Amino acid sequence: MIYYVYILSNKKDGVLYVGMTNSLLRRIYEHKQEMIEGFSKKYHIHNLVYYEQYNDVRNAITREKQIKKWNRQWKVELIEKDNPEWADLYGTIKPF
Repeated sequence: MIYYVYILSNKKDGVLYVGMTNSLLRRIYEHKQEMIEGFSKKYHIHNLVYYEQYNDVRNAITREKQIKKWNRQWKVELIEKDNPEWADLYGTIKPF
């Protein structure tokens, strides 16, 4: 199984949300439809701006926790390394 660590934002330089899932397409769809109660729904955080893949759930959980502890600037640098325009990457995800 593949696991994902992802970062969502509501706009460039906006609010950030870090999460982990085993189904990126499903999970981002749920965020976009505001099906998940909590932080992402409250702040309308729908845009997938960064993600990583892992084959081991323990590695994904460790990475998610690591990124959540980072300061904002480190997260912004991680996003902008591969996605300087903060484009919504949802449409680029290939279903498995």
